[in-house]
Amino acid sequence: MPHYWIYNSDPEIKRSMLSELGINDTMELFKDVPENLILKKPLHVGFGRYLSEYEILRFLKMQREKILHPKIPPFTGIEMCIHFVPAVVKELMLRNEFYTAYTPYQPEINQGILQALFEYQSVMAELYGVEVVNASMYDGSTALAEAIRMAIRATRRRKIVIARSVSPIKRRVVETWTYGIGVSLHYIGWDENDGSVNMEELSGKLDADTAAVVVEVPNVFGVVEHRLYELAQEVHRIGGLLIVFANPLALGVIKPPGELGADIVVGEGQPLGLGLYYGGSTLGILGVRRDMNLIRQMPGKLVGMTRSYLGERGFALVLQTREQHIRRERATSNITTNSALNAIAALIYVTWLGGDGIRKLSLSIAARTEYLREKIRSVDRLQAPLFTDALYFMKIPIKFLNKDCETVSKELRRRGILCCSDLGRYDSELRNIATICVTEVHSKEDIDTLVDALKQVVM
Repeated sequence: MPHYWIYNSDPEIKRSMLSELGINDTMELFKDVPENLILKKPLHVGFGRYLSEYEILRFLKMQREKILHPKIPPFTGIEMCIHFVPAVVKELMLRNEFYTAYTPYQPEINQGILQALFEYQSVMAELYGVEVVNASMYDGSTALAEAIRMAIRATRRRKIVIARSVSPIKRRVVETWTYGIGVSLHYIGWDENDGSVNMEELSGKLDADTAAVVVEVPNVFGVVEHRLYELAQEVHRIGGLLIVFANPLALGVIKPPGELGADIVVGEGQPLGLGLYYGGSTLGILGVRRDMNLIRQMPGKLVGMTRSYLGERGFALVLQTREQHIRRERATSNITTNSALNAIAALIYVTWLGGDGIRKLSLSIAARTEYLREKIRSVDRLQAPLFTDALYFMKIPIKFLNKDCETVSKELRRRGILCCSDLGRYDSELRNIATICVTEVHSKEDIDTLVDALKQVVM
């Protein structure tokens, strides 16, 4: 019986198509395939257990490339690491209703895109533990810069304290965005034992002029900041705000920053089904606790839900008087175009996995991180991991003791392994320190191969 979704499953249509092509059977379409690529026996996929979508795709790719060289997923990543993008994300985000829509100023004709963005705001607010999230920013770094400028407006103070464990790439963006507006940036170091914020140094930097303190979780070393609640208490004591940049996948296994006292939360949505895209475009996540002073200073667009005069649920852009098209030069931000399509992709990804799926994914990454941590301890001439008492997620920091990072990276590339993101390239104090990134795409065999190669290269 023909399938009503697949038109050419109708026998009459199939015969007509074959006749038009001048063939009698669909197998004739494959007559030009080289003999050595034709499957001679059934594929045994599964090995007695259920495989994920990514595992099946990787297995089939390895079967196809046996005449070539199966590739190991890259272990590189300071800002962004490789993640698997489910097929459903790409399929749904490319629907015409989503990728042809511009800013939905007219709610009467834009209910679909408005509802999608409202749902995005809702799931991100739940994930980060805050009440209000905007309808997206360009990327994580610019969202952090916007959060800092928002804190300056909300507190009317001009001093920002930033942990040096925040990625140096993000710090460069912040320095650019705050240049020339009378803001002073002050940096604090990390604890040498666990890589978290140095609380003693922080206390010495806080004063009545401090607008906000900025930390990252996990930080550039992959260290999970375990003193967030204590840190929030210190910042609030002097009337400042706490800004936490958090990886959304880490929030499947650690408490949301909003529940630990963060006033402003920021994130990079790239891990949520966006892929790498050669470095962009990505998605900036920005949210705040329920405080109208903060909400009115938020950049970007906000979608709200209301009721029509008939009682029907409807959606519209709200608090638009903050925005450039109304306030001009006094707007909260002069970047008005957001990453709506990427926000919808992230919504599809999170909805597809669900809360339980996000937790399982985060746990699988945490398990891989711990396995790498244990394995890499056996490599001589490395300080690995860099901090002995730290809790790591997704990244492990290492320090080369007898070779520079660039030399090691080149040797690994010759072996077909992309690894060791050099932090010294962006911060001279981090010379010969690198991070290794592991995610759900890396198998136990991939990690073992990497560690074995490192043992040979650093000798």
